[in-house]
Amino acid sequence: MKFERKYLIGIEDIGKNNQITNLGYLKYLEEIACSHSATCGYGANDIETKKRAWLLMDWKLRVLDRPIYEKELQIKTWARNISKNYFFSYRDFEVFCEDKLVAIATSKWVLYDFNTNRITKLTDEIYEPYNSETIHVFESEDIEKIAEPNEKTFSMLYDVRRSDIDINKHMHNLNYLKLAYENLPENIFFGDELKNVNIMYKHQILLGQKVKCYYTIENDKHIITIKSEDDKVLHSIIKIS
Repeated sequence: MKFERKYLIGIEDIGKNNQITNLGYLKYLEEIACSHSATCGYGANDIETKKRAWLLMDWKLRVLDRPIYEKELQIKTWARNISKNYFFSYRDFEVFCEDKLVAIATSKWVLYDFNTNRITKLTDEIYEPYNSETIHVFESEDIEKIAEPNEKTFSMLYDVRRSDIDINKHMHNLNYLKLAYENLPENIFFGDELKNVNIMYKHQILLGQKVKCYYTIENDKHIITIKSEDDKVLHSIIKIS
């Protein structure tokens, strides 16, 4: 079943030429995903009683057009193939503005149990309210993994701040992309925003940690690798093109 909401593009979600940014798009996609889950009994207000929350594993965004400030977005989302995967669910998105398709995205989620500190299996009771669909917005049903580059250049050491942390007490998923942008070359950061974003989350980042960021460019794709201070833990890889 598709779930729909409308959003006005806000001032914090625009960039060059007053157009919506990639971060702006992902913010609204996150909002509608959480709203849909709330109607299915797994929203933010249910975490305290159920001790479970959806955690994001991957984002894949493709921007087709960039509406400007105060334009209205109509966003559609749906859980995909949730019943056959058991331990994770895909969620797809279509974004329209004035009846024109302006962005598509897919994502991968797992349900985390705070009592066991483990990913929990998706039972019939959990997934049936979502009325899972089989429609996928990209040609491939799966989200391709991003390989860690063999060659990468150290870019910065980052101290995780309180403002980075979300309700699950780890770095909010959108802040990984913000951190990636801090590591782009200036001509890329201040140029026209790139249209494709892939984010692969591997290990959570917690308050007080220091993380190392590395930059690589491969075939016009900008890859930012985020690792622990001792380089032993891979936290995330972000690819922007």
